[in-house]
Amino acid sequence: MSFLSLSTDPITEAYPDQPLAVSVDSTVGEVIELMRAQRGNCVLVCAGDDCQGKILGIFTERDALRWMAEGAAPQISIRDWMTANPAVLHARDSVGSAMEAMSAGGYRHLPVVDASGTPQSVISTGGLVHYLVDHFPNTIYTLPPEPGKTYDREGA
Repeated sequence: MSFLSLSTDPITEAYPDQPLAVSVDSTVGEVIELMRAQRGNCVLVCAGDDCQGKILGIFTERDALRWMAEGAAPQISIRDWMTANPAVLHARDSVGSAMEAMSAGGYRHLPVVDASGTPQSVISTGGLVHYLVDHFPNTIYTLPPEPGKTYDREGA
């Protein structure tokens, strides 16, 4: 276990995921199938399949639920359902700044880009929780089932 410093630890220590990327020409059906097959929670939408340029949008499980609730056709363009121009983090940002950005924006996933804007990874709330558990295992693993409730100890 290392010393915790939210202001200096880089986001690369918060268990970033490899990004799933699709072309802006993809359909929602294709994107959801990719998410299912790769067990992904979000997909970055880029100008090309290789996603070597600017991120045009992000499609998350929240967007998928919205799409399903509306009963839209799977052949519809991802462009119509993605969140355009998503907020991004930079590879040099700290874990604390990632937490702050995610909390302020209500995000569960944020793309991480390099200096040229090329996607490198995706930070998720799960990765941040994993990072915190690494630093506070005794606190996390010994929480009672119902915090605040006292329990009588039985036995000797």
